Amino acid sequence: MRSDPDESDPFSFDGPKIMGCTECLIDWNKGKNVTLKTIKKKQKHKGRGTVRTVTKTVPNDSFFNFFSPPEVPENGELDNDSEAILTADFEFGHFLREPIIPRSVLYFTREAIEEDDDDYDEGEEADDENAEEEADEENDPDFQSKKDQRSKPS
Repeated sequence: MRSDPDESDPFSFDGPKIMGCTECLIDWNKGKNVTLKTIKKKQKHKGRGTVRTVTKTVPNDSFFNFFSPPEVPENGELDNDSEAILTADFEFGHFLREPIIPRSVLYFTREAIEEDDDDYDEGEEADDENAEEEADEENDPDFQSKKDQRSKPS
């Protein structure tokens, strides 16, 4: 990341600029790499009719792929797509670093998650329906409430 303005043109400084990103290698235990998926396929030989099993390892979508940034070319210039990806990854990583990671144990134990559902009262549900109906009346001149529809014959 470059956070200093260019000395030849200091007025063009738009803030810190991401120049590149390096990943660290995760040493997965055997068979525990969640970024790879093992697929077993059965293939039947057309002529002989024998069946063989082919095992293939393919990439799997995972949170840990976030840590594999795009390659930076030798000249150091990124295309717009790669720069946008790096910027989005940086912002996401910064978001994780500030509010989430320091409280990760609290999220794991569910202490950091607010549970407003337990406090929800059935009486509030009726109030919500009345409020919605009142809002409909105010916004639509042709609106007929459920009460009006029952009392007027069609």
